[in-house]
Amino acid sequence: MTMRTTSFILLIIASVSAAFGATPLQLTLEDAIARARAKSVDAAVALNELRSSYWEYRTYRAGLMPEVNFTATVPAYRKQYSSYMNAEGSYSFVPNNYLEMSGELSVDQKIWFTGGTLSLNTSIDYLRQLSGDKYNQFMTIPVALTLRQPIFGVNTVKWDRKIEPVRYAEAKAQFLTETETVAMTTINYFFNLLMARENVDIATQNLANATKLYEVAKEKRAMGQISENDLLQMELNLLNANSDLTDCQSNLKSNMFTLRSFLDYGEDVELIPEAPAVVPVVDVTFADAIERALANNKFAKNLRRRQLEADYEVAKAKANMREINLFAQVGYTGTDHSFSQAYNHLKDNQIVEVGFSIPLVDWGKRRGKVKVAESNRQVVESRLRQETQNFNQDLFILVERFCNQQQQLQIADKASSIAQKRYNTNVETFLIGRISTLDLNDSQVKKDESRQEYINQLFRYWFYFYQLRSITLWDYEHGTGIDADIDKIVKN
Repeated sequence: MTMRTTSFILLIIASVSAAFGATPLQLTLEDAIARARAKSVDAAVALNELRSSYWEYRTYRAGLMPEVNFTATVPAYRKQYSSYMNAEGSYSFVPNNYLEMSGELSVDQKIWFTGGTLSLNTSIDYLRQLSGDKYNQFMTIPVALTLRQPIFGVNTVKWDRKIEPVRYAEAKAQFLTETETVAMTTINYFFNLLMARENVDIATQNLANATKLYEVAKEKRAMGQISENDLLQMELNLLNANSDLTDCQSNLKSNMFTLRSFLDYGEDVELIPEAPAVVPVVDVTFADAIERALANNKFAKNLRRRQLEADYEVAKAKANMREINLFAQVGYTGTDHSFSQAYNHLKDNQIVEVGFSIPLVDWGKRRGKVKVAESNRQVVESRLRQETQNFNQDLFILVERFCNQQQQLQIADKASSIAQKRYNTNVETFLIGRISTLDLNDSQVKKDESRQEYINQLFRYWFYFYQLRSITLWDYEHGTGIDADIDKIVKN
């Protein structure tokens, strides 16, 4: 494309933009990706999902720390009749009118290596009789140490400590992958608009050339240098050029709206995409890509989490075959009619309970649940192996395509340059009557197709490049990992 033609096209674009009150904005691919990561709806969704996972993980971590609880009943008033069994075994109803209040402060800590809960408690109960012999009564437990421990049961705390960190690591990797997916979506919309803009440029140039050639053809026909058929062909080319330009302008508006909405630009902005002039040339091997993918990608963490969850279900099914729970409490208690005296003359307060539930005859129900859990784990393991094979195969194909794409892009660039030169030469040759309209039309079609193919190859290169980044979470252009300050991101 000549400098004069380029200036003419830019003038048309500026005129159209001014007519619609739009502000032209030169947009590079890098700027588009940066804005999409900050402004697009897809980026906002990815961020909200990360925040949800972050607070779920924070909740899990908080559950491992000592928990201070205060419970109270202030007050509870009752005026009612209750049944009472007399000494001879008969029953009568007696009135009861009293006020009671209670409060308990406890510090609870989960025991990681056993799955039990250890609590340090202190409590006070107050009772005031409001009818009959009115009196106050206090009962205190100044201090009590309580242990609740399942025996032979599944240690949920231990399994959570295995699973939850992996789940959160998977969520962080998922967020980083989603940011690269946003970039891939941006590349798709950006090159759609770039192609539409190129098609408008091509159609505009073709229309200008068709107009010029038609005028020349009319003069040649008047001098008898070309046939009537050639003149009609040139007129038909002019009409087709007008029609193509109209279609291209409509397609440009459609793609403009899509990218503008995705990047959160107003309708008063006319986006003018700039084709990337330089592409990073990187050397990627499958061995390097698979190593980085297994270290960084959510896929490996997802496999690990699902394997742990399957193992947990088996452990839980086995633990449910029998249930034994231990409850033990040691401390002191005191009672009196006055508050101060309720803390004197304390007595031992000790409780030990061991409860169990062991099925004697359940017709194999619990054992069947164990077998089901084990079978499900085998199914999960088979799926994980298949998914691993598919993941490795897809990554291998992607690496091969990306490495091949660098050469394809060079070929397409050279072919486009040659086709443009051939068309320019044929236009000059046609003006002096050395070639036919068929040869001229063929060179125009080849020129347009070559330019469009170059844009397509450029799109594929950048799409493969960011697809590779999204899988490996590695920036091959700068040789660094793709990471982010998650704590800062979720708190903004």
